[in-house]
Order: sequence, then structure tokens, then C-alpha cells
Amino acid sequence: MNVIEKTIELGDGRSITIETGKLAKQADGAVVVKMGKTMLLATVVSAKSAKQDVDFMPLSVDYKEKFSALGRFPGGFMKREGRPSDYEILVSRLVDRALRPLFPEDYHADTFVSINLISADSDILPDALAGLAASAALAVSDIPFLEPISEVRVGRVDGQMIINPTRTELEAADLDMIVAATMENIMMVEGEMDEVSEAEMLEAIKFAHEAIKIQCQAQIELTEAVGKTVKREYCHEDNDEELRQLIVDKTYAKVLATARLQNPNKHERSDAFAAIKDEFIAEYSEGKEDSEINMTLISRYYHDVEKDAVREMVLEDRVRLDGRKTDQIRPIWSEIDYLPGAHGSAVFTRGETQSLTSVTLGTKLDEKMVDDVLYRGKEKFVLHYNFPPFSTGDARASRGISRREVGHGNLAFRALKGMIPSDSPYAIRVVSDILESNGSSSMATVCAGTLALMDAGIQIKKPVTGIAMGLISTEGAQKYAVLSDILGDEDHLGDMDFKVTGTRDGITATQMDIKVDGLPYEVLAQALEQARAGRLHILDKISETIEVPREDLKPHAPRIVSLSIPKDMIGAVIGPGGKIIQEIQETSGAVIVIEEIDGKGIVDISADNKEAIDIALGRIKGITAVPEVGTVYQGKVKSIVAFGAFVEVLPGKDGLLHISEIEHRRLNTVDEVLKEGDVIEVKLIGIDPKTGKLKLSRKVLLPKEEKN
Repeated sequence: MNVIEKTIELGDGRSITIETGKLAKQADGAVVVKMGKTMLLATVVSAKSAKQDVDFMPLSVDYKEKFSALGRFPGGFMKREGRPSDYEILVSRLVDRALRPLFPEDYHADTFVSINLISADSDILPDALAGLAASAALAVSDIPFLEPISEVRVGRVDGQMIINPTRTELEAADLDMIVAATMENIMMVEGEMDEVSEAEMLEAIKFAHEAIKIQCQAQIELTEAVGKTVKREYCHEDNDEELRQLIVDKTYAKVLATARLQNPNKHERSDAFAAIKDEFIAEYSEGKEDSEINMTLISRYYHDVEKDAVREMVLEDRVRLDGRKTDQIRPIWSEIDYLPGAHGSAVFTRGETQSLTSVTLGTKLDEKMVDDVLYRGKEKFVLHYNFPPFSTGDARASRGISRREVGHGNLAFRALKGMIPSDSPYAIRVVSDILESNGSSSMATVCAGTLALMDAGIQIKKPVTGIAMGLISTEGAQKYAVLSDILGDEDHLGDMDFKVTGTRDGITATQMDIKVDGLPYEVLAQALEQARAGRLHILDKISETIEVPREDLKPHAPRIVSLSIPKDMIGAVIGPGGKIIQEIQETSGAVIVIEEIDGKGIVDISADNKEAIDIALGRIKGITAVPEVGTVYQGKVKSIVAFGAFVEVLPGKDGLLHISEIEHRRLNTVDEVLKEGDVIEVKLIGIDPKTGKLKLSRKVLLPKEEKN
């Protein structure tokens, strides 16, 4: 074995080690990245040749966590790892988005990057190391890759920036971002914040980039140490420069003229561009055999023409495909209470992008259970994002949830979750169904989610909206245009997709992908400021629909009342084998959930009507009430004995009413006055300090008879 190691110091006593040459040596590249007890094995394999007619980068990135990494058994009957969790999908996307732009444009071989968590420390978050591991595996391979990248997490705790903070440190952070970059350029940003300013976010990105530069340099040195500075030769494209120039000559002016028509309808605009291509093919094909026509090259070259023409129009005319100015937001309309059966609902439409969002309220029994390798617990707030094919006019079946849907839903979830009141007793599920899409559907989800939550009567702290920013630029950003509220075409043909969500007071979440090199921080600063203006404009628009949350829930929404009881009373409420709590639920119609939190019993009582809650609440208060001397109770005679009667003053709590305490006159037998089942008023006159037995009196509540 020729084992080579490289150590990266983080500057605070912690370090990251990259090891290669020991494991998985038949892969094209393999490394083990270690930080503390956490170890990631990253491998990369790329086919020796590309498949025929493939003109894109077929990259697959998979991040997987082994339960054995933390000494745990997987759940379920099979006791083995199953389909990827949402967390694994999100980490896979983080790595994919950073790596994909850095493969050569003409490299089209199937390439598979696999990152496995093989050892874990529950306090060290592996997602911040996954990008470094994947890039290092490429660095020690002969696979063509433009330059190494790395990803780091930056957190801010008590005003102090920290690189790769621990899970414990992150709990107190008001900023949590993962940043990916090369030595020179920011490639990807994703994170959540507690209403931070645009300047603070830029500061965090710059802080992360300084740490990334050190990690990239370590990979460059690692590449030299293993002798992989020269990458494999390949030829995955057969080009025809004469055909390329012919297409430019015949179609460029037509495409530019069509773009300048500024048609706001996506499908009509797409049909117009397609007609130019079809016209060229018909003219070019005249007199030629099918074998002489390379449709793959025609499609690729025409796509380039369309891209260049649209970019020229934006940069030169400062106008966009649908006729808007660079900072102009599409028309917005919204509506709440659209779905009468939901607990809250909203429709939010911006241009040709539309979200129908619902809110469902539930009890603790409805909370999402999470059983990942590094985290087990429950989530009270969940958000699901659905992107059906019909939203873009695609004629295809919907086959399960895509990685894109998981990623977009997570962004909207992070945008809104900080605004959910911490003392809300409800489990909350927000579902966004995208009914139309032409850019910024995840941001439409944030806006519709805010509206639906307020319609449901959830007292969110502040409304949140989101906007997607784009960029058209020349090399080195010598000339550029920052675009607000981008279209799908502007995302596809542009250089940046920068999503920003927030309140009037600051940013709550962000996701950014940059496709070009050398983007100055000044351009990012302008994009953030333009995004802030757009976000405030959208806030004004949704405020016209609903300004503050409804004061109360919908009539058909479940009602939840919470109360705290002493820890030692939990058993009394539940009863032997759950007998008492089941009886209370049956007689009242309410659902009761009890949890022990911080040494107390927290009881949640839920029902769809107040009467059921009041009945259950009264029973529980009766069970948990502590008898107080001097208090008058409505008691029920449970049994009669020779020396008195036992009276139930509270559920499960009997006291002795001695025969001498029944009336002022002397009684020979108790049944002269009382019988079993009678309900009488009694006063608690004493509690035996040793046995805790209750002493009751009835006569102290009766007027005293005058003596003759």
C-alpha cells in the first residue's frame, strides 16, 4: 500500500485528515476524510467512454449513512438501510450542485460519486465534509475536473463566526450556512438565518471562502503527491464547425427578433423559437438523406444560438423575454380560504407560477418521527412540496417524489420554520402543490405558505416571502444584469439562481447556485439588495390579502388545550393499564396526549368542540388537584360504615365523614341522614400528616341549632 495523508488545520485545535491509497483502490478515485470520530469514504468512478448522442454530463451523486457508523441497528423489520432519507438526499444535492459545473463542458461519460458515512460522532455534522470528500476523490483520480472545490459550514454564535460548528454549537447559532467554492469562486450557498441582514450574510460567505481556499490547496498538493496531475484523454463530441456557423448565420437574427417581441406567454414564446429551428431543419434537409443530417448537433448548436441571442438582448436592451425591466416583479394575485375543508389554505400566483397551499393542524400524535443515523426525534412542523408534470404542460406520468421536490420543499421549510411560535401546541403540516411553473416555484411556496398559515389562525411571528434572482453576464462580469423574479428560461440560460427569503427585518433562508467563474462580491451585493426590494414589494402585495393572522382557528379545526401537572401525577391520570385516560377519552370525545418534559407532565387535550375539551379538562384537573384544608367540596357518598361515611371529594380521593361531623345533633346511625350515592357538600377540616387521610365535616356548613 502507498498510503498518502494530508491534514488540514482549522486553527482552533481541530483538524481534518484526507487519506488515500488504503481503501477502495479499484475505484478511479477514493479517499477517507476524517474529523474526530467522523469518517467519510468517498469514491468516484467514470466510464471510459460516453454513450452515443449524450450531450450533457450524466453525473450521479449519492450520500449514504450507515447505522453501524454510530453503533445502531436500522429500524424496521429488515434491519438494514433502505431508501435514502430526506437528509441523505439533501446532502447529495449539496455536493452535486457544487461539482457539476466544474466538469468540462464536452465531458459526457457516466460518472458516479458515492459518499458513505462509515464512522460517526453525533456532535460532528458530516454534511459539511461531504463536498470536500467528493472533490478529493476526484483530485486523486484521472477523471477530468477543472479544479478542486470544498464545502464548509459557517455558523454564528454570539456574534462569532465558526467554521464547521458542532451540533451543540449550532443550536445557539443565528446563522447556519453551507458554502461551496473553488480557490477563486463561490459556487453554491445554502442555509437558514434568524433574520440577518444582507451585509451579515455576505460577511459569512467571505469568512467561509477563506477556509475553503486552504482545503482546496490541500487537494492540489494531494493530486501532486499521488501523481494525478495529468488527467485521462477523451473525445465525447464530434463537432461540425461548418454546420455550427451555418446555424448561426441562418437563425441568430431571427431568434433575436423573436426574443425582442417580449411575449409574456411561455408556451407561445417556446413555440416561436421552435418554429425557427424547424424552418432551418426543413431548409437544411432539402435534397439530403437522413443519414447526412445530425439532429443532435443541430439541436445543440441551435440551443447555443438561442442562449446567446437572449443574453445579448438582456445585456444590450436591458429588457427581458417577457418585456419586464431587470428589477421588475411579475403581476401577483393571491387568495385565502380557497379550500373549505382545510384548516387553512391559500393560492399565490406570480406571473405563470402558481402554488395552491394547504395547512393541516394536528396533535402530538401527528408529529413526524425522524429516525436518521445521527438524529432521532420528532418534528412539529413539516412542509411538503409537490411538482406535478402538468404544471409545466408535460405529458408524462408522475412517479414518486423527486430529489428536486425534496430540496425545494426543504428550502421553503427553512424559510418559514423560524416564524412558527415555539409554544404552539399543534403539529402543523403545510403542503404546496405547484399548479403552474415558470420559475421561482419554491419562492411561491414560501409566499403561499405564509398566507395559508395566517388563514389557519397560526400566530406566526412575521410574514415571510421569497424571490429568485438571476444573472446574465459577460466573462469576468465586465457587463452584467441582475434579474429579479426570474423565469424558467432565465434560470436555464442564465449564470445564477439565487433564492432569498425573509421578513421585513431580515433574511430567513437562502439557496444560491452560480454557473460562471469570477463573479465579484459586488455583484452578489447588488443581487441581495435587489432581492430585498423585491421581497418587500411582495410582502406589500400579500398584505393586501391578509395582513395579520386570524384571531382564531377555523370552526372545524382541532382545538388543543395544554396544562402542566406534577410528574408524580402522570400515573394517576393514565391509570392502571391506561384505564382512566381511556375512560376520559371515551366519555368526553377528546384526544389526550401526555409527555414528561423537564420534570413535568405536559397534557394536551384536543377535540373539535369546546364541550369535549371542558369535560376532559375537568376530569384531569380533578384527578391532579391537591386537597386543601378549608376547601368546600361537592362530594359523593361512596360507602357507609358504622362510624361514618366515606365521601369522594376528588376523583380517586376519599375522605372520612365521621358520624359526629354529619349534623349538630347526635345520630344513632348514619343512614338516618345519608345513603350511598348521595351528593353532599363537605369541608376538608384536616389531613393526617402520617397517613394523608382526609377528615371531612358536613355540620360546619349547617346553621347551628339554638338550645331551649
